[in-house]
Formats: sequence, C-alpha cells, structure tokens
Amino acid sequence: MQDKIIKFLAYNGKVSVICANTKELVEEARKIHDLSPVVTAAFGRLLTITAIMGNEMKSEKNKLTVKINGNGPIGTMLVTTNNVPELKGYVSEPHVDIPLNEFKKLDVGGAVGTNGYINIIKDIGLKDPYVGICPLVSGEIAEDFANYFRDSEQKPSAVALGVLVDKNGVKESGGYLITPMPDATEEEIFKLEQSIFKAGAISKMLDEKLSLKEIAIKVTGDKDVKVIQDNIIPEYKCDCSKDNMAKALVAIGKKDLQEIIEQDGKAELVCHFCNKKYNFSKEELCEILVKNIDK
Repeated sequence: MQDKIIKFLAYNGKVSVICANTKELVEEARKIHDLSPVVTAAFGRLLTITAIMGNEMKSEKNKLTVKINGNGPIGTMLVTTNNVPELKGYVSEPHVDIPLNEFKKLDVGGAVGTNGYINIIKDIGLKDPYVGICPLVSGEIAEDFANYFRDSEQKPSAVALGVLVDKNGVKESGGYLITPMPDATEEEIFKLEQSIFKAGAISKMLDEKLSLKEIAIKVTGDKDVKVIQDNIIPEYKCDCSKDNMAKALVAIGKKDLQEIIEQDGKAELVCHFCNKKYNFSKEELCEILVKNIDK
C-alpha cells in the first residue's frame, strides 16, 4: 500500500477522521538515520502525527515544527514539515537499544521517557508563530498528543499511532486522528468511543491490510463515512544545499572560519536531517570569508 493520508467525515459531518499510512516515510527515515528498532517505532510515530498535523495547515509556505524532549535515552526528537506534507527530522540518539516492555513489545515509552515536553511551533504567516508546549504523559506519543490537543488546542481528540518493525525494517506504520465537532451528540461520541476500543491497535489493522477507509469505518462505527480528500502523500524530503551550508559557515564568524582555513584547510558539514555531507575546499572557504565576512 502506497503512503497516503485520507480525510473523512463521519456521523453526517459531526466527526473529523484523518487516517494515515506512513510505511515508506518511516522506512526512509530509518535508513537515513540508521535507527534502531525502538527508535524507529518512536520516531515513526512522531513523523506520522506531524504529517497529519502539517497537512492541516493552509499554505505550502506554512511550517510546522514538532519537538519531543523526554528524559529517556533517545533524548530529543524533532520533525519539521510544510502542508504537502514534506517532512524531515532527526533524533539525538538513533541507536538506543533497551529491553522489551512487559507486553513483549518495543518499549517506546521507556525510550522516550515520561518526564519531558512536546513543543509545537506553527509558522502560518502571522507576525509571531504559534508556540504550544505540553508535558509528556506516557512517552508513547499517541497519548501525549491526545493530551496536547485537549489541553493546548482545546480540541478533544482520539489519537492512535503505530509502527511495526521486523528484521527487514518497517513492516507497517500509520495512525489516525479523530476529532468530534461541537455538534456531535453524547450518543455519537459514546458510539465512537466504543468503536475505537473494539477496533484495537492501528498497527494490527494495517498488518491485516485493511484500507484506510476500512480503518475509518471500523474506528468510528459509521459505515457511511465520507471521503473529503484522498490525494495527500507524505514524503521524507530534505531541502538542504551547499549554499545553505555556506551560510552556516558564515554564521560561525570570521575568527572561527579563519581558524578552520589555517588549521584544517577544508571543512565537511553534515546535514542533521538527511546526513548528506558537504565538503568545502580551502579556496571555497576563503571565498566565503572574503564575500560574506571580510568586508
């Protein structure tokens, strides 16, 4: 199944449902950053919810940055995206390996930690970006974001995220975000809650090869869900370039750049988001110094 995000409405427009399949997106991130299985699961969940949130922005010029800082061994995870969504990100410690949890599954909560914060920055063209911060509640990420939507955006939502990893890499990955509208009745919300409980884990549904529409029907209990948009394809895409890296060299200042030229005679910069390496010769460094700093 190709990666895709599909938006639905259930209960005659009273419930918003967004379902995502992100297997290829997460596998690309796993390869780029050489992620261990538990970090793949954690970072994959963060990539999935960021893709869902990013597509909710109105313009391709808008930018969303989501960062999780927990007290677990993974450290910081950061993902940034536009509304396409084209995503990129990094993890402080990509090779974390810890024992399975009590359910014999990858211990994402233990790797992320339960003491820390989610930081959300939305740059949507206003004078100042929106900045939201919310404490972690479990480190399992889906529960943490449900808490964020409720407390920071006053938008009670059900969030499910799952990544299945096997010896070959990412077997399945995806998630959903369900948000009742203000006019949803108590009876409809109760039916929704019962359906979510009965549906089980998102990773299991994806592993059973259910389509995103079948998942939407199963988790809402509404056989008449309406497709609103089905052409959203998330992609891991870094926009780094040698010009941008040259700007980073300018930013370190004249003194440090001169020191690099004199002591090393060259420089190698590595992009945090895609691990691409950019090499600068002594001549290129001198040119950067003359053009941008030594005026």
